[in-house]
Amino acid sequence: MTGNIHWLGHDTFKITGGKTIYTDPFSIARKDTADIILITHEHYDHCSPEDVKKLQGPGTVIIATPDCARKLSGNVRTVRAGETVTVGKVNIEAVPAYNTNKKFHPRDKGWVGYVITMEGKRTYLAGDTDLIPEMKSVKADIALLPVSGTYVMSADEAAQAALVINPRVAIPMHYGSIVGSASDAVRFQEILHGKITVVILPKE
Repeated sequence: MTGNIHWLGHDTFKITGGKTIYTDPFSIARKDTADIILITHEHYDHCSPEDVKKLQGPGTVIIATPDCARKLSGNVRTVRAGETVTVGKVNIEAVPAYNTNKKFHPRDKGWVGYVITMEGKRTYLAGDTDLIPEMKSVKADIALLPVSGTYVMSADEAAQAALVINPRVAIPMHYGSIVGSASDAVRFQEILHGKITVVILPKE
């Protein structure tokens, strides 16, 4: 179920299959060529033009919010929550991502998460968000959820989000780099034990 998902730290994942997809590239150690790059919002640890360039080839499609798209070049497609972009046989739906009890990711910024449908599997990248009502509408087999607290959901809140979304597998992210530690991922897993399968991916 998760064999095609590789965690490169923070909110950066490499998802392989029909296309090679990278999410929020940050501190990229190895050059690669992505078919699709997804960027959730314009903060430097998510929208990093120098890291995008390490993964960008002539055919790479970048999907980003309008404020981030202005910092990038190439085949950039802007999205807002509620919109869908199709690249080949991959469908990418933008969904809301925002804070409810902190000020770092205001709702009015229009920042997003994504639901990626590839080869019949739906993967939800939550972005930098709290537990929000819109998660009730997310249908996903795999949910990539931030767990560090401070700027995003805590492990406890992320576990609540996982129960709302009810994926087959939940994967913690947004820890071990700028904020949060492996203990947040472990707590997330412990809370959901017996309810939802949690896979803590090693950093690659």
